[in-house]
Amino acid sequence: MTKITSSIIGERLPKLDAPSKALGEATYGHDVRLPGMLQGRILYSDYPSARIINIDITRAIKVTGVKAILTAEDNPPTRFGYGKDNTPFKGQVVRSMRDEVAGVVAVDQYAAEEALSLIKVDYEPLLSIFTAKAAMEEGAPLIHPEHGSNLFHAYNYNHGDIEKGLAESDVVVETSFRLPYVSHACMETSVIIAQFDHRGQLTLWSTTQIPSLLQRDLSEALGIPGNKIRIIQTTIGGAFGRGLDIYPYEPIAALMALKVGKPVRIAFSRQEEFLAAPVRQPVEVSVRAGANQAGILTFRDVNATLDIGAYVSWGSVTPLVMMETTASLYRIPHVNFKADCVYTNNPVTGAVRGYGNPQSTFFVETVMDQLAVELDIDPVEFRLRNSNLPNTETPQGLIITSCGMQECLEAVFARADKESDAKNHIYKDLNLRNKGIHDSTKDNYLKRGIGFATTLNVGGGARIYRSDGCGATVKVDDFGHVTLITGATEIGQGSETVLAQIVAKTLGVKFGDVAVINSDTDVKPWDVGVHASRTTFIAGNAARIASLDARDQIFETAAEILETNPSELVSREGLIMIRENEQRSESLERVVRRRHFQEGGKVVIGEGWYDPPTEQVDKNTYKGNISAAYGFGAQMAEVEVDIETGMVRVIRLVCANDVGLAINPMAVEGQIEGGAQMGLGYALTEELIVKDGEVLNPHFSDYRLFTSADMPDIETIIVETDDPEGPFGAKGVGEMGGTPTAAAIANAVFDAVGVRITELPITPERLLAALDNN
Repeated sequence: MTKITSSIIGERLPKLDAPSKALGEATYGHDVRLPGMLQGRILYSDYPSARIINIDITRAIKVTGVKAILTAEDNPPTRFGYGKDNTPFKGQVVRSMRDEVAGVVAVDQYAAEEALSLIKVDYEPLLSIFTAKAAMEEGAPLIHPEHGSNLFHAYNYNHGDIEKGLAESDVVVETSFRLPYVSHACMETSVIIAQFDHRGQLTLWSTTQIPSLLQRDLSEALGIPGNKIRIIQTTIGGAFGRGLDIYPYEPIAALMALKVGKPVRIAFSRQEEFLAAPVRQPVEVSVRAGANQAGILTFRDVNATLDIGAYVSWGSVTPLVMMETTASLYRIPHVNFKADCVYTNNPVTGAVRGYGNPQSTFFVETVMDQLAVELDIDPVEFRLRNSNLPNTETPQGLIITSCGMQECLEAVFARADKESDAKNHIYKDLNLRNKGIHDSTKDNYLKRGIGFATTLNVGGGARIYRSDGCGATVKVDDFGHVTLITGATEIGQGSETVLAQIVAKTLGVKFGDVAVINSDTDVKPWDVGVHASRTTFIAGNAARIASLDARDQIFETAAEILETNPSELVSREGLIMIRENEQRSESLERVVRRRHFQEGGKVVIGEGWYDPPTEQVDKNTYKGNISAAYGFGAQMAEVEVDIETGMVRVIRLVCANDVGLAINPMAVEGQIEGGAQMGLGYALTEELIVKDGEVLNPHFSDYRLFTSADMPDIETIIVETDDPEGPFGAKGVGEMGGTPTAAAIANAVFDAVGVRITELPITPERLLAALDNN
């Protein structure tokens, strides 16, 4: 590839918002205080399924400081959400224990909590359904009778011929997997502030990831025009997919503000966050896969069932990503994929970082390891023989341009070669391994192993919506200061910094001369939100297009001053100069003033819109090129397993990712390490325990997050491949850091002790049970 030499692109620059966050000056949603603001609180259902007979608020409304109590009688007549099956308050029936039954508005949270405790709701309990299997049985009560079935949607995909693939196979493996509920566990809990002004204009201070789409969704939910809704994004203290949909507390806050005529704030407690915020959906999966004696994949057959809970959110679309991993991770000629998304009386599931990919990568990469063992082929060599290649198209229709999958595998394998003698024994004599051959310095009850896994992820957006575009405006003022107004959202990933680098490089100005505005829908242009590892690629291209537009305007005026052709000009460090005679130059600010202060003067404002050359997948075949670029990665995990206690300790994690060109390597490393932390939790500790529709561990004391004290040594390796469509060759990386982690760890556990773990997280109890059954 052609390496760009620049003091901006490729430089390890700190995040623009780092000082304000480090100094405690950033304004988060929980920090917002408005004059006269009241507090809103929500009463949730006592039952997972019941008919509401009566709601008595007579005692609650008399509590000092209570201004209003709302129920389903205050609902607009429309339903909202991805499945159009939700309402702000539930009136006749509750379908889960997170259902909103009533809301209190009071002067403070204490009065609101007292009033909540005094609301008396009479219920008639109904038969509840807590498993997808039970929900699909004949005669099962319908969660939403109007839908006609508890099966919300069935995904069916295939290419090739499974029977032919089976006939071509010399080895076949078949395994079942159970994957858990997982919480986003954002440091900042959900919060919203709603206010109507004298014109009936609704303003929301929100932590949403989709400000433009939330305007539309709220318009439908509340029955007011979208042009009457303004979203102001506060600094966001964690998102990870939580803010990718509209949820009842948002229209509830608006209804409360409308009723009392004052701003209303709803802020979840930590327990409420666990109970009412969306979670990663549990999945039960059966997988068959085969390969021939030469180590070439022949087929993959996947059957999955997803419990999506009582209402539909974006969790019901994650099979699209599971399907992508199943059908296009590695070159595989015959694939079937089936997934049923099923209503139950359990918590609502939504989008979580990776969006189905951590689940599908876990079962695909575990099965890849099983095939390697059956074939007696080194697991990395097996993956290399089947790896995706650049400039190819998968049978699913994914057009792969840049692809560093082989380089990523070779990079992590090289680290194993240098750092661990375990590689020399991997997946060989299990009897020798179980006697501790991997580390002779350890007692026999401590076993070491290494494991590998790869990942494929969209890196250039994902056309889930009709448009996947983003807008940008670049303004240059009289002093050479540049302002980028972007539709993109900053959620801590460092997008503001990367976009400022792109603008600075394109315009030829100093990085410090660029500011980014991105938090107000009255100012920022349209964007479909921050998700699908799309911001650097899509918002970056939009910012570059807008910068080129502004540069053309600047060069037009500079050419008049320097008496040359605009095509002969270059810009660097805030100077416009003639390419062949850099001594002849003019400062950017003087050029801009000249353009302003003349007859028929013009403001320097560049506009950019980028919508990638992709397509929505065919609704019947599920084939199509959903992203303009694809990222690849590989990980190696080295673990130590205590066979007496069942404890698994990750000693090292090596992460290699193909990111196109790394515009800011430090930011890339941060994304990979942050993703790996979430992947480690998914692998070893995190599980939201739900029984009979109730969350049993709604606190950090018993929801076992992977903490900084638990973290192993992590080595990040950036593989650059120069994507032809990405800005300066870059593509997205935000989700890939955590998708292969659980699989790499599970494969390392097998290498250490010879048992396959197919249920996450890998708790001591599960590992000991697997050892006992081995």
